Amino acid sequence: MGISMDNVRGLVLAVSSSVFIGSSFIIKKKGLIKSGSNGTRAAFGGYSYLHEPCWWVGMVTMVVGEIANFAAYAYAPAILVTPLGALSIIFSAVLAHFILEEKLHIFGVLGCVLCVVGSTTIVLHAPHEKNIESVKEVWNLATEPGFLVYTSIVVILVAVLMFHFVPRYGKTHLIVYVGICSLMGSLTVMSVKALGIALKLSFSGMNQFIYFQTWIFTIIVIFCCIMQINYLNKALDTFNTAVVSPVYYVAFTSFTILASMIMFKEWASESASQIVTELSGFVTILSGTFLLHKTKDMGTNPTIELETPVFRGPRPNEDSNNS
Repeated sequence: MGISMDNVRGLVLAVSSSVFIGSSFIIKKKGLIKSGSNGTRAAFGGYSYLHEPCWWVGMVTMVVGEIANFAAYAYAPAILVTPLGALSIIFSAVLAHFILEEKLHIFGVLGCVLCVVGSTTIVLHAPHEKNIESVKEVWNLATEPGFLVYTSIVVILVAVLMFHFVPRYGKTHLIVYVGICSLMGSLTVMSVKALGIALKLSFSGMNQFIYFQTWIFTIIVIFCCIMQINYLNKALDTFNTAVVSPVYYVAFTSFTILASMIMFKEWASESASQIVTELSGFVTILSGTFLLHKTKDMGTNPTIELETPVFRGPRPNEDSNNS
C-alpha cells in the first residue's frame, strides 16, 4: 500500500516531535535534580522546579515537540503517529547515557534498533486517513456508545489511581504515575486529533470554532495535559529516566491505539494481513523498549540488576543522595 502525502507530512512532524520530546526528558530531569537539591522534590509534592530555568527550557522543548505531534495528528492516523513516539525513547536513552550517565549497553542499542525496525514497519503499512469535513463528525464518533464506555472506564481508573494508589504506592510503584499519564493521554490524543482537524479545516476556510464541540475538545486537551505534566514530573523525579520513558511509551501507545480503534475505527477498511503487519511492527517496538528496560543497569552493581523499577522504588544510590 502506498504512502499518501498526508501520511508523509504526519511522519515528518512525528519524527521531529520525537527529537524534541526525547531531549525534553533529559533537560527536565536535570532541572528536577537541581531543584531537588534546593527545595522539596516533585515526588514529595514540591514545586520548586518551577523556579529552575533548566526545567523551563525542558518544558519549552517539550511544548515544541507536542506542537509538532499535535500537527501530525491532523494529517495522519493515530496508528501511525503514536508508535513513532518510540523514537523519542531512543533519543532520550542516548542522551541519558552521555548526560545523566545512565548507561546504555549493547542490548540497549539492540532495543533501539528494534524500535526503528518496528516504526518503519508501521509507517509502510499505516492506513490512510479518512476524510473528515467537520468537527461535528468527530463529535459524533466521540459520542458513540463504544467510546463513551471507554471514556467512563478511563475516568474511573484514573480516579482510583489518584485517590487510592498514589498516596500508598506512588513513590514505590512506577506504574501508578505512568498509569495516570497513559490513561489520560489516550483521551488527550483523541481530543488533540479532533482539535487538529478543526484547525486544519479552519485554515482551509471552513471555520470550526463556531461550533461548541471544538471548544469542548480544547478544554479536554488543556485539562488532560496539565494532569499528565504533573504526574510525569513525579515519575521523572522518582525513577530512572531510562525506565520512565519506555514504560510510559508502552502504556501510552497501547491505550491510545485502543482508543483510536474504538473511536475512529481506522482498521475497518484494512485487510487482515495489513493489520497483522502493523501489530507485528508494534510488538517489535515493544520488544525494543523491553530490552531498554531490562538492560538499564547491566554492568553496574549486580544487586541493582534484580530490581524491577516498575514495581519497586528508586535505585539505592538515588536514595543515598537524597539523605
